[in-house]
Amino acid sequence: MHIRTAVAGLAVAGTLVVGCSSTGSSDTSPSTSPKSTSSVDAASAEKSAALPAQVAVAALGKSIPELKLVRVYDEANDPNHLLGRPGGYTSKAAFSDSRVSSADVEGLDKDAIERGGSVEVFKTEEEAKARAKYIETIAKSMPSATEYHYIVGGILIRVSNLLTPTQAKDYQAGTKSL
Repeated sequence: MHIRTAVAGLAVAGTLVVGCSSTGSSDTSPSTSPKSTSSVDAASAEKSAALPAQVAVAALGKSIPELKLVRVYDEANDPNHLLGRPGGYTSKAAFSDSRVSSADVEGLDKDAIERGGSVEVFKTEEEAKARAKYIETIAKSMPSATEYHYIVGGILIRVSNLLTPTQAKDYQAGTKSL
């Protein structure tokens, strides 16, 4: 009985560390989901890191009609407490994707990653990659926390694991607009 309590406690703690609720299940595993895409052009990387997250979401929305901006975070409502802090992001916005079944996200906050995703903007591509790696490390022990990641310069696009790999690739294609 105590082992179940300890395991449940670890699962809750892991969810809090990731900074997003991760209820619901998916057969998507870290090994089958895309990890990241990186910009090759240094000038493009610099330009994309300067984009506010809200602008990046709007740009993605031009090629993904199912996407809808849900929340732009500030220091007071950032669930991860990383906004504006050393090594943290400079802006963050959450979006929903209407292709995610409402039954799969029932009870989750409107800005939960599972409902669509988020855009986190960092000063450098290295910071964005470090954040993605951190999330992927946690997901290895919590398969329900798995998500797709696409990186363009300093922008990390986190996409719900409830989307199919084909649907998630729309976000990869959408990075060309950033």
